[in-house]
Amino acid sequence: MNAGILRGLLFAVALIVLPHVGHIPPLLSVFFGVLWIWRFCGIRYPNCLPRGMAASVLMLVGIGLLVAHHRGEWGIDSGTALFVTALGLKLLELNKPRDVYLIAYLGFIVIAAQFLYWQNIVAAVYGLSVSVLLLACLVAVNQHGRLFRADVFRRISYLFLQALPMTAILFMVFPRVQAPAWAFLNDDKHRAQSGLGDILEPGAFDQLALSPKLAFRVKFDGAMPPKDQLYWRGPVFSFTDGVRWRKSNNAHAKYYQEPLQVSGQSYAYRLLLEPQAHSWVYGLEMPVEFDDSLRRDANYQLLSRVRSGEAAEFKLVSYSHYNTGRITRSEYAENRQLPGEPSAEVESLVRQLHGFDEAPERYLNNVLAWFRRQGFQYSLTPPLMPDRPIETFLFEAKTGFCNHYATAFVYLLRVADIPARVVTGYQGGEFNKIGRFLEVRQSDAHAWAEVWLDGKGWVRVDPTSAVMPVQTAQDSLRDERPEFGEAGAAPTDREIRDSWSDLKPVEQFWNSLEYYWQRWIVSYGSGTRSDLLNRLHLKHWQEVLFGLLAVWLAVMLILAGMLLRPWGKRDDPVVKLYRKFCRKMTRLGVERASGEGPIDFAQRAKVHCPELARDIDEITEIFVRLKYQRADSDGDFRRLRRKVSGLRC
Repeated sequence: MNAGILRGLLFAVALIVLPHVGHIPPLLSVFFGVLWIWRFCGIRYPNCLPRGMAASVLMLVGIGLLVAHHRGEWGIDSGTALFVTALGLKLLELNKPRDVYLIAYLGFIVIAAQFLYWQNIVAAVYGLSVSVLLLACLVAVNQHGRLFRADVFRRISYLFLQALPMTAILFMVFPRVQAPAWAFLNDDKHRAQSGLGDILEPGAFDQLALSPKLAFRVKFDGAMPPKDQLYWRGPVFSFTDGVRWRKSNNAHAKYYQEPLQVSGQSYAYRLLLEPQAHSWVYGLEMPVEFDDSLRRDANYQLLSRVRSGEAAEFKLVSYSHYNTGRITRSEYAENRQLPGEPSAEVESLVRQLHGFDEAPERYLNNVLAWFRRQGFQYSLTPPLMPDRPIETFLFEAKTGFCNHYATAFVYLLRVADIPARVVTGYQGGEFNKIGRFLEVRQSDAHAWAEVWLDGKGWVRVDPTSAVMPVQTAQDSLRDERPEFGEAGAAPTDREIRDSWSDLKPVEQFWNSLEYYWQRWIVSYGSGTRSDLLNRLHLKHWQEVLFGLLAVWLAVMLILAGMLLRPWGKRDDPVVKLYRKFCRKMTRLGVERASGEGPIDFAQRAKVHCPELARDIDEITEIFVRLKYQRADSDGDFRRLRRKVSGLRC
């Protein structure tokens, strides 16, 4: 087999396996690397390749490594490791064109497995590039030529153009297999999922992690709310043992819940949620209308009915002004719960702030004013508070981030017998001017309080804003910028701001591409398909059917034209050289008859041109070997081209 094609195929296989190195056990990666190097050396030294018993031993070693690492567990990683191992073992048997076909088919399977881990643009471009290289190997094998030639990639382009219309129709019109059909194979430990937790323990962390990881994107249909109203509601915490806070026990209860009374401007938007470990959906407070795939629990948190662990898009409508109505007995009791009798110091503070003798609204304003007067500070690196975190925060540390302020504020209100709870979610977001959507990241995670007031229902109160404006606090959570300026000199604020502003449009452009990729490709489903059909003014199934048939017939006519047009058919380069030889012989008076074989023609040509007998025999011998004996040698092809070109009439 052609050495150039072998090297190209091995290079393609290495690129195929490279993204999976982190998904398969290290020993299996080393095992595959040894097999790959072994086969690469076999191109120059064929006798070094294992045969017979040695090949059987290598197969048993591969099976043993698979069993030892996965121990019968079936999942995405084990399946990927199986195909990678099979691909490595098959490389050692790579001798004939049929082996190239099998390796290419295994390679396409491993490329497809890559999309079980990543679905971004980079993964798609990478997979497409490696697929082109594999197809080039297949085309070169069938044409008995070199791998990197213009006609090889021209033929691949025709294949892609022929397949593209049908692929687009199948993708846009026909239903897709949703994640739950195969998600049971996945192991969550391999998913790069992050987000808010279901337990709140503010005193256990001495540094709030800065994470630029995207949480979700939001595209508003019209006007966007002011920044100070961008509160994205998540889990609600009502129960505390003094150190940790847990979600409400009544979150899934079926007790009576009055409909929300909303007023003011409504905000319609699409929320594109990134993969996460929970079924939580972060609606803008307060979501009123939402997809059928969502439900709202008793604490007004949105939950997805299908937990797929995949990116998903939802349509929502929210109002910034709302009244939740009256409170039930169970809610009233739950949101006044205390872990025990408050300390004398806490009771003294509540009495000092008139918590036992003033109206709730006036008392909570007194608490916020006390935070401001006592010199409380916002910090991402508060001291550890493992024991009595609320008392330590209020009377000793007086520094912390949003979790500390929200939990301490709720505790002080409960001591005054006022129902209150902690709400977590996200606040704010960064507006992408190019894509016209909002990007909310993990660094925008936030915690605030809700207080129940008679006649107003649950009212949002953000105690962190008493010591620092919320938007400023969220800006401080942005990931650190790269340093600029001369070596050894600290960059000025202006240098950092100007340098980052130069890169910002590039980042926003890339984020816009990712947004539309996620929305129209990765998250494409029944909802997106319905939007597409509505834009095409296809509402009834008869219109959809006729439209599909029309597109189908148009595609078939285009494909038929591409296949039947004479210019679309390109000759084998070996045949083109032989035809050139025949034209030269015609000028010498020897014309090849229709249906005459090359050997018979050579015998007749030698009779007419005995002085060229040696050249005619050599040209015919090389042509027969390349065309009919399926020999594949760059040396033979170059010699044939040289002989034909050097033949003088």
